[in-house]
Amino acid sequence: MFIVFFRTIIIYFIIIICLRIMGKRQLGELQPSEFVIAILISNIATLSIEDTDVPLLGAIVPIITLMSSEVILSYITLRSSKVQTMVTGNPVIVIRDGKIDQKSMRNLRFSIEDLMSQLRINGVFDIREVAWAIVETNGKLTVYQKFASRPLTPDTLFTSPTSESDTPPMVIISDGVVL
Repeated sequence: MFIVFFRTIIIYFIIIICLRIMGKRQLGELQPSEFVIAILISNIATLSIEDTDVPLLGAIVPIITLMSSEVILSYITLRSSKVQTMVTGNPVIVIRDGKIDQKSMRNLRFSIEDLMSQLRINGVFDIREVAWAIVETNGKLTVYQKFASRPLTPDTLFTSPTSESDTPPMVIISDGVVL
């Protein structure tokens, strides 16, 4: 019984260290590759804790290997936009000027119910109030409301509406490189 206890404590601390090295993200913000790594690490940890016949090193080595692979992949995706797009994908516009892009919705396998739920979470209850809605690479919806539909703030009280652009804001310079 003490063997299982000590194995559990050792594996626990190793996983905490590995997760700290991999970065601070919440479960809902994980990219697909990070999510797969988290599942694999949990399975490896479970097997090594439950089966005392499996050497502890037989769990530690794969966990550290997976963590190292994720750190290396993260480093490569920071340096290469092509690899980043391949691993994480691109954000997808699902609403343009109050109109739903059905093709994008089908490609994402995103239902109207999912869209409406995400809009409500963002405080929007009418699609016509949305200038842009973008499904981010982590699955969350970012909503940019039309000027007339935005909540009134002291900053917007005495300003006139700017023209709604044809495209949402985009990154022009990334890590010192003009895109």
